[in-house]
Amino acid sequence: MPASDYQGSSIPFASIGRSILSIRRDQVHAVDSRQHDSASSDLGVEAFQKHVADLFLDLASASSSSTADELLSLAWVRKLLDSFLICQEEFRGILFGCGKGQQMMLSRRPLDRFLSDFFDRAVKALDVCNAVRDGVDQLRQWRQHLEIALAALGGGRPLGEGHLRRARRALTDLTILMLDEKETAGGPALSHRNRSFGRAGKEPPHHRHGGSGGAAASLGNFRSLSWSVSRSWSAARQLQAIGNNLAAPRGNEVAATNGLAVPVYTMGSVLFFVMWALVAAIPCQDRGLQTHFSVPRTFLWAASITSLQERICEESKKKDRKNSCGLLREIHQVEKCSRHLSELLDVVEFPLTEEKEMELRQAVEELAAVCNVLKEGLDPLERQVREVFLRIMRSRTEGLECLSRSHDPE
Repeated sequence: MPASDYQGSSIPFASIGRSILSIRRDQVHAVDSRQHDSASSDLGVEAFQKHVADLFLDLASASSSSTADELLSLAWVRKLLDSFLICQEEFRGILFGCGKGQQMMLSRRPLDRFLSDFFDRAVKALDVCNAVRDGVDQLRQWRQHLEIALAALGGGRPLGEGHLRRARRALTDLTILMLDEKETAGGPALSHRNRSFGRAGKEPPHHRHGGSGGAAASLGNFRSLSWSVSRSWSAARQLQAIGNNLAAPRGNEVAATNGLAVPVYTMGSVLFFVMWALVAAIPCQDRGLQTHFSVPRTFLWAASITSLQERICEESKKKDRKNSCGLLREIHQVEKCSRHLSELLDVVEFPLTEEKEMELRQAVEELAAVCNVLKEGLDPLERQVREVFLRIMRSRTEGLECLSRSHDPE
């Protein structure tokens, strides 16, 4: 363009140059910002994968030992739930703590589909949490019968026929309850089956104030989409629904989502495994562990989760656990100790010999030890399951809100 064309312009040439440079800087800044978001996302996804792998490797290692938190013990199940809550919080940070450009991607294909599937699984997991809490209540009922038997036989006082009759009756009632649970694969719905973690206002005081903190206060009035576990509800079918179409993202899907498809799949797999392990351990309606679970070995956490699943399946196939109403280690101990004590009581003759009384006292001590573990562990376990319920619910709500805000009008 000829220089004379600029002579009548009211804008100085230097200002035009500055404007061009300013536009260029903005463009470079936008590119740098997107690259920074991408780099941060890559680092976050990689760190998340490694942390999930470390957490489940720790669970697998702990369950191999002879310590209190061995596989499927109350301590181990609580450790599993702690690991889930850690994963859930880090997953939220990756999704909702990233840059604006990254958040815009949440509503674009194919990531919107992955997230939608994940939140559907999350809703189904709420029912499992409700069913598990019902199972914890059943364990409390069993513990009450144990306490009656222990009260009759404990105290160090001389044992009479009346003490033995009361203990025998309590153990018989316990056996009937546990047999009923086995035969009905979860038994009829409990009288309070319609309770839900979403109905915090109806909880006893020790539930309302136990362990959930601000989350309970902010979400206490939220009504669960599943609301209750009906008589026809099936834990096996629910697990099948949670795991349905849970497939690892392909390479092009990972690239198209800036890597975010990987943590979504990882969290979906963790959610599925944790719900599966809870149903395996705790008495639930129509329990079943036949759900297919397969993870590509390329994921850092795949080996430890697959190993844990295989070992839990092996445990369920053992002769003395095959028809159990739950694989929780303490359930097995209750069955074994109560059976042993009942057998001793059935052959007791008065007057008691010193040897027979010592044998009875020893059996009572073994049963008391199991009862104490249940007494100390069931309330914290219920609070953790409640916290899992609330965190899943909160994450889903935030996710749907974020998808709505970041919807791309194009």
